Amino acid sequence: MNHRAPRLLIFDSGVGGLSIVADVQQLLPGCAITYASDNAAFPYGTKGEAELVERVDAVLRALIDKVEPDVVVVACNSASTLALPQIRAHFTVPIVGVVPAIKPAAAQSRSRVIGLLATPGTVARAYTRDLIARFASDCTVVSQGSSELVHRAEEHLRGKTVTTESLRELLSPLFAHPRFADMDTLVLACTHFPLLRPQLQALLGDRITLVDSGEAIARRVSYWLDELKLTPGATSTEHTAVFTRHSEDVEGLKPALKVLGIDTVEWRLM
Repeated sequence: MNHRAPRLLIFDSGVGGLSIVADVQQLLPGCAITYASDNAAFPYGTKGEAELVERVDAVLRALIDKVEPDVVVVACNSASTLALPQIRAHFTVPIVGVVPAIKPAAAQSRSRVIGLLATPGTVARAYTRDLIARFASDCTVVSQGSSELVHRAEEHLRGKTVTTESLRELLSPLFAHPRFADMDTLVLACTHFPLLRPQLQALLGDRITLVDSGEAIARRVSYWLDELKLTPGATSTEHTAVFTRHSEDVEGLKPALKVLGIDTVEWRLM
């Protein structure tokens, strides 16, 4: 076995992927994590498909050269549902994607009415429709795309208050759906949204279970480390955050980054 700390690159357009960092750290505390935010191109969820694939490919090439990671996590549903085939073809390092947790949501739903809360791009993508057809064909899936909720999660992580009433307004299409009263499960299909889990749970009530991909992604990373014969230590190690654009907003993020053990902030302008 190799006893150095495994190196993980966890990548997103904004800070939603920090929810994945938290789940990975909980399962694998002894990994050295580089969290990369392509804030120069934020948000990914509103980008055209060709533009998004080209951007993700270019940024990942630069980051992989810099970090030399053992495993890469594309911690963005928009990028994963679109760009994974191309980027996996270009890199030899294992790449773990984040896709909407429709399969586990359908497996646990008793009412057979599940919600899907994502970015507009993820809701519209053929990949998402295929997941629904494969794993939730006997369910009513109530979908809502929201880019504004991504911004609210970013604000929350920077210490701004996100009120229940503001979330109720953003989720009004979900509440207005004729089957909302029967919904018992809601998929948080954007890595930003688990950052607002307490507020969303308080708004929706206990009858609706919130499901995301974080734990499954952490288990997948663990699988690849086993395959590579890399053993994480028992305690946390140093972590770094990399941003692709200088921004005053990053200063507001530093307390949240510090909670995750990320003390070093670097810039790789692109």
